[in-house]
Amino acid sequence: MIRPRAGQSPGSHLNETFFGRGSLFGARLFFGTRLRHTIMTRLHLIRHGETAWNAEGRVQGQTDASLNNTGREQASALKHDLSDIPIARVYVSSSVRARDTATLAFGHLPVEFIYLDELREIYLSDWEGQLYSEVELTHPQEVHHFRNAPHQFNYPGAETFLQLQARGLAAVQDIIQQSQGLDVAVVSHGAWIKAVLSHYEGRPLSEFWQPPRMHNCSHSILEAAPGGDQPRITRYAGQAMAL
Repeated sequence: MIRPRAGQSPGSHLNETFFGRGSLFGARLFFGTRLRHTIMTRLHLIRHGETAWNAEGRVQGQTDASLNNTGREQASALKHDLSDIPIARVYVSSSVRARDTATLAFGHLPVEFIYLDELREIYLSDWEGQLYSEVELTHPQEVHHFRNAPHQFNYPGAETFLQLQARGLAAVQDIIQQSQGLDVAVVSHGAWIKAVLSHYEGRPLSEFWQPPRMHNCSHSILEAAPGGDQPRITRYAGQAMAL
């Protein structure tokens, strides 16, 4: 579920010297390694930087909130931290906090930016804009489900975690198809990224909020090989994953 925005409806240089005379094995090894490297698709999933609402404990969802000073510093740091990655394209949630994060982290690169509503955060209806402490008083059972039993969360007008996950996976599949053999950045939101990664790690939604925590500007990597194999997680919120 995506809330409509205002005005919008819902080896030519190889030779015998390199491999050794007649080294067919060497040629196969080189080309095989190079082929695997060039056709692997990597999605670098980035959560947006901190906002004032994050710091206040206020529900954001799909409501826009700008980065605070900490968030801008976090996003700017990504420019250096990810400088060795050949980002070829940047997909960005249409939310302001994600757009600002993407600009600070990747705006220096001569690459295309694609803004997608499908990358927006889980929609939380009239909770958005309220402090979590306020919502706890008015809807204690629903907040309990949101935090402790996400698979049971079903607040009227809001998106469920299953709906969020379905939306995220559809977007990921489209991005992979459009980005064969490339490294691309996907700047989105904490719950959106966790929903996607939960699917690929086989984690049930009942365990959605289990560690690792998706901190602001955390970097996760989803790697997809050619041939339609299941993508795999190689990095989760800054932590390398055992392969």
